[in-house]
Amino acid sequence: MGEFKGFLKYDRKKQGEADLKERIGNYDAFQHRFCNDEASEQGARCMDCGTPFCQTGTGVGKETIGCPIGNYIPEWNDLVHQGDFREAYQRLAETNNFPEFTGSVCPAPCESSCVLAINSEPVAIKGIERTIIDEAYEQDWVKPRKPKHRLGTRIAIIGSGPAGLTAADEMNSWGHDVDVYERDAKPGGLLRYGIPNMKLDKEVVERRISIMQEAGIRFICDVNVGSDVTYDTLDTEYDAVIVAVGARKQRDLKLEGRQSRDIQFAMDYLTEQTKYQFGEIDEPGVTAQGKHVVVIGGGDTGADCVAMALREDCKSVFQFNKYDRLPDEVNGNPFWPLEKQTFKLDYAHAEYQEKFGIEPRAYGVQTMGYDVDMIGDLKGVNTQVLGQESLSGMTLEDRERYFKADLILLSIGFEGVESELPKAFNLHMERNKIAADEENYKTNRRKVFAAGDARRGQSLVVWAIKEGRGVAKAAHKFAVQNKMFHKTS
Repeated sequence: MGEFKGFLKYDRKKQGEADLKERIGNYDAFQHRFCNDEASEQGARCMDCGTPFCQTGTGVGKETIGCPIGNYIPEWNDLVHQGDFREAYQRLAETNNFPEFTGSVCPAPCESSCVLAINSEPVAIKGIERTIIDEAYEQDWVKPRKPKHRLGTRIAIIGSGPAGLTAADEMNSWGHDVDVYERDAKPGGLLRYGIPNMKLDKEVVERRISIMQEAGIRFICDVNVGSDVTYDTLDTEYDAVIVAVGARKQRDLKLEGRQSRDIQFAMDYLTEQTKYQFGEIDEPGVTAQGKHVVVIGGGDTGADCVAMALREDCKSVFQFNKYDRLPDEVNGNPFWPLEKQTFKLDYAHAEYQEKFGIEPRAYGVQTMGYDVDMIGDLKGVNTQVLGQESLSGMTLEDRERYFKADLILLSIGFEGVESELPKAFNLHMERNKIAADEENYKTNRRKVFAAGDARRGQSLVVWAIKEGRGVAKAAHKFAVQNKMFHKTS
């Protein structure tokens, strides 16, 4: 274990962050790693439990208990406590292809499942993981996973998000020649375009892509598979095809006035802003600069929109949350091993509060209609209060509220896979997801496998990594067996 009774001796520490006022003026990543001594102290808090719930990786509906990829958390906590960061990195890399991604953006279900979280603060697992991988890069321990020999098989992977990248990394290391197709100008999927730079530095994504290219993986960008490249072409040229295109069909809110050009999808806004920041487009079509913004949806993507609008120098932002505000504190943790249900300020909400003096979330609010004038310009949004109280303490008798808005961003989730590729490939679908076996990720087409959000629906980056590792094993077995069959027949 870490240090005997270390969890009693040391308090949990938060990772360092850039000053709230200063970081609003730029798009730089705001969160920092622990220094090595801090990480060692935090590792000392780990109790090395007999049953490490932190690494169980069980899915309960939309909730997750522990780490889905089964990271050896108590082991590398102890190694970090001892100061052996190199061995800690080796153990971390055995289960996680991309700790730099999960160490930055994962909501850390491992921490919620930590036994300490029952009646205390959990071990700072995510911060320790981030420190391990940052130290590994600084010490040049992260190397391309080049295979010892090639198998003579070719694998096509469609989509370069976390699931596709993981599958590519695994299959290339086993000796397959891997081509990754991406419809955007650069690889990375949501890691590059969907997550703002202040949460995940794009240099971190670029660094990993470069390592994968050095290992022999080929990225083919600006190609829309299904139209630019047909199914028949892939079926002829490759031994297996993995579809990891994500679940990018955004859920709409079709109320009166929806036709206004001032009502946009949140992910489109974030993607366009990122492309603009990095010079891929000359100017964004949608901007929050100088506008009153309403974000409909209380999740992480909505919070990212708040942070992005702040950096564009908006006039105001309200983020609608249909649920009531959580309590500031509860006794113990009756929800363990799930996350403790208490009020939290996300990074974006803390930034907004620092600048405007109020929290941007409006609680218990249901959108009833858009206020759009005769020429299609948005004026505001009509809402109804569903909960006991809302942003300004409204009661049940005061149910209606009007919010002025020049821009509305819809952030109410995703419906599933965009239909073009499944139609082109004639893939069976179930509830807007590609139907693929839970065990072997196989679709109805002989060579085609599916993984990630495209198969299981919108989820976490860490679940996409798990899916990528799983589909790689299935496609590897199929491609090798199929190659051997053709050699002997």
